[in-house]
Amino acid sequence: MNDTFLRAARGQPTEYTPVWFMRQAGRYQPEYRKIRERYTLPEIVRHPEVTAEVTLLPVRQFGFDAAILFADITTPLYAMGFDLDIVEGRGPVIYNPITQAADVARVAPFSAEEGTPFVLEAIRILKGELEVPLIGFAGAPFTLASYLVEGGPSKNFIKVKSFMYSQADAWHDLMDRLATAMSEYLRGQAAAGADALQVFDSWVGRLPRYDYETYVAPHMQKLFASLTGLGVPVIHFGTQSMHLLSSMAAAGGDVIGVDTTTPLDWARDRLGSRPVQGNLDPTLLFAPPEALERGVEAVLSANASRPGHIFNLGHGILPGTPPEAVARAVELVHEKSAVIR
Repeated sequence: MNDTFLRAARGQPTEYTPVWFMRQAGRYQPEYRKIRERYTLPEIVRHPEVTAEVTLLPVRQFGFDAAILFADITTPLYAMGFDLDIVEGRGPVIYNPITQAADVARVAPFSAEEGTPFVLEAIRILKGELEVPLIGFAGAPFTLASYLVEGGPSKNFIKVKSFMYSQADAWHDLMDRLATAMSEYLRGQAAAGADALQVFDSWVGRLPRYDYETYVAPHMQKLFASLTGLGVPVIHFGTQSMHLLSSMAAAGGDVIGVDTTTPLDWARDRLGSRPVQGNLDPTLLFAPPEALERGVEAVLSANASRPGHIFNLGHGILPGTPPEAVARAVELVHEKSAVIR
């Protein structure tokens, strides 16, 4: 196996900077779009052999140093008592959202083997095919709670914040249930063969630091503590979270994901020897070749050849991204990081 990604995730020196991209399998690929003509996203996830095919595509096409399991952060919620769908152009929609404190009791206990056996089977299939590490993942409790309370994506998060402020006991109960469930989900993925894990907190940057430390951090600490001893590195990633860097790092994770708005050198200076992941602006994949090259060089330069850097985007690949730009970005990272070292 090419273990460059794993060595970087453990802070060890590598011959070049490993690279993978969030959403590296998805709508920008013509091959994926053909698969979507036959299956919805939830249907892909429920067919392990199709999940494996989609997961493998970008690794084989572009030479990424890691694969990330194709799924959605809402995948476990079906088995936890929620009626939901992934609506094209909108995202997850919850048809029976949490609207009052009593609704939290509806959040059912979760078993990875019983609730998502198809996810675990896809991991087992992939482990027989891949020559690079496989990353499993889950949504963080706050991001999942946001969907469950808002009923879907939100621009202002009024419902979830109002619930958090006015129903503190119920809020902590909800977060505890979600942290316990995601721990079970991630531990199940590791047991099935995932070589690393990532926790996505897509909406956490909408919280002030005080709110994060009061309403979120204790549950993240519980989640990450439950993952110690698995023998796999765990990545902690949030968006628009520069103001939360130290708080999120304190909550846990072996690797801290850095989004586009957070300067990589600034983050590295504050995190010390802690490995980091990031943080090319995804829109640079639409830019002229020379601009993309400058962007890759800027990220590598910000890292200043320090060990423990995994090159990634500051968020996921955007729909419409030219595949040839993805290929060129991977090539640039490999070439220029080897030269810098």
